[in-house]
Amino acid sequence: MSTVFINSRKSPNVLKKQGTDQWVKLNVGGTYFLTTKTTLSRDPNSFLSRLIQEDCDLISDRDETGAYLIDRDPKYFAPVLNYLRHGKLVLDGVSEEGVLEEAEFYNVTQLIALLKECISHRDQRPHADKKRVYRVLQCREQELTQMISTLSDGWRFEQLISVGMQYSNYGPFENNEFLCVVSKECGSTAGRELELNDRAKVLQQKGSRILGI
Repeated sequence: MSTVFINSRKSPNVLKKQGTDQWVKLNVGGTYFLTTKTTLSRDPNSFLSRLIQEDCDLISDRDETGAYLIDRDPKYFAPVLNYLRHGKLVLDGVSEEGVLEEAEFYNVTQLIALLKECISHRDQRPHADKKRVYRVLQCREQELTQMISTLSDGWRFEQLISVGMQYSNYGPFENNEFLCVVSKECGSTAGRELELNDRAKVLQQKGSRILGI
């Protein structure tokens, strides 16, 4: 909170009003943010700095609480506001691209440059930072097409291994069984954190013996 220097010629009500006028409430996508005019004015050419000027040339409605209404994603706005507060980029798990989109919308030029540099460094990391994780899934012949066509979330087909036919007391069914090997590229620390259920673990061990891995 800003320091108020007492002037005996001004009434307490005037001093109180001056302190209150420094605070600004923003309603970003339904989430409220409380900050100061000093923070929003850190980049004088930004949307946020222009928004709070007395001669503002921007059209912005206010809600019933007096907060400025901004139709943007609050998750990505928080890092932008924190950067204006202390000059540091803190992502807290959100993507650089999402924050960059907001920084460009609000025209925070130094943050835009910083995010582009971060994204460039990230994309140039050695491939060794990533590893490929494998799973072995069991399926029947008539299930193959559907299973392979519905792979998602980065998983891709690698290899198909026949493990024979199903048998019953009356002889073999016309139905071969297969082990389907799929893989996914993950960060080096995330690969082993993928959890498999008990059935998948057994199939993975079985597939490893067959593949000799």
